[in-house]
Amino acid sequence: MFAVIRASGKQYKVVQDEVLSIDRVAGDVGAKLTLAEVLVLGGDAIKTGAPLVAGASVEAEILEQGRGPKVVAFKKKRRKNTHRKRGGRAHFTKIKITGINAG
Repeated sequence: MFAVIRASGKQYKVVQDEVLSIDRVAGDVGAKLTLAEVLVLGGDAIKTGAPLVAGASVEAEILEQGRGPKVVAFKKKRRKNTHRKRGGRAHFTKIKITGINAG
């Protein structure tokens, strides 16, 4: 069974025991997390929501809170002696899917 969930404005296709990184979600390492925004449930029969599947949820456990690699945006105009360097590190939460509830 798989599910398509929405977390932090992005969509992820998940299966049980999968580990994935999503945008920062508040919580401590080891805490349980319930993701209630399930868009599609798949398996023998596919169940789609309009926009969400009623009563469905995905259970997850927080494994890590961290920051991703530095992303640098460097802009330069040749022969003008002008450039701009910007960068940042995105915060992420690594979670493990522990269960998919059809509801």
